Amino acid sequence: MTIGLNKTVVLFGGSGFLGRYVAQALCRRGHRVRVACRRPDLAYHLQITGNMGQILPIQANLRYRWSVDRAVENADHVVNLVGILAESGRQNFDTVQNFGARAVAEASRGVGAGLTQISAIGADANSASAYGRSKAAGEAAVLETVPDATILRPSIVFGAEDQFFNRFAAMARVSPFLPLVGGGHTRYQPVFVGDVAEAVADTVEGKVPGGRIYELGGPEVLTFRQMMEEMLRVIGRKRRFVTIPFGAASTMARMMRFLPGAPLTEDQVALLKVDNVVSDEAKAEGRTLEAFDRMPRTLDAILPTYLIRFRPQGQFTKPQPQGGGLDPKNQDGVA
Repeated sequence: MTIGLNKTVVLFGGSGFLGRYVAQALCRRGHRVRVACRRPDLAYHLQITGNMGQILPIQANLRYRWSVDRAVENADHVVNLVGILAESGRQNFDTVQNFGARAVAEASRGVGAGLTQISAIGADANSASAYGRSKAAGEAAVLETVPDATILRPSIVFGAEDQFFNRFAAMARVSPFLPLVGGGHTRYQPVFVGDVAEAVADTVEGKVPGGRIYELGGPEVLTFRQMMEEMLRVIGRKRRFVTIPFGAASTMARMMRFLPGAPLTEDQVALLKVDNVVSDEAKAEGRTLEAFDRMPRTLDAILPTYLIRFRPQGQFTKPQPQGGGLDPKNQDGVA
């Protein structure tokens, strides 16, 4: 195994949102990056983030163990970024986030490579959500196979290509109201994608102890409604909020489950019932972003850099004052 810099690092799922930032962070530090994904043609855009030949997209599918073994040949470190928020066809939670994680761990152990597994806050063997249970099962499989592996659990991750703030900002551009499942009281600790990527790069270089689970959250704990208010303030729009009780949201999700790209699933409704923040235990044991000697960036510092396209006149529209997303005639959040 290579010691120090200039390692060969394999990124499973590296063509996704977080993957592009991890690849960039690793390239800046001088590592060689092998991006393993089902469709390498969707990862060619990453090659410009490094020097000539520094990034190599290759084909791999977690359902086919031989492709996983081939992808990690001669690797010094492996990072598993693969995860799904909704099941589709053969891409189900257990296959991807449990058995897939074990396959990557076993392949990494086979070549003596270090391992970083990306999980999520909310991973819990007793979770009401199949997503949460599969994430916990994947963590257990990884630590059982590679005891010194590092597991990172980020809260909701935001950045220029995210599917959270971009999606709701696009909705706010055309819809007179925004939905709040359960009243929007669920708490989150949004963390900037660049901060998570640098933390991943630190694990590759052994800057934090392995065999531990780190919970990564940003500097702010906000409810879902507060995040929507901040997003509306940044894009300079005012919209009403409509509360959708959890029971009604579950019914809607059941009705929409057969639609392609369903915007809401019953499993996601179950997740929305539980706060998604760094635990007190992780704080007490130093298993947070502080362990990476990093000051996380705030929503206010990052959102304006990529949501300006949703303002009425684009970048020439000034953002609203703090709290400007609220309709003063609708403080109770119900249209």
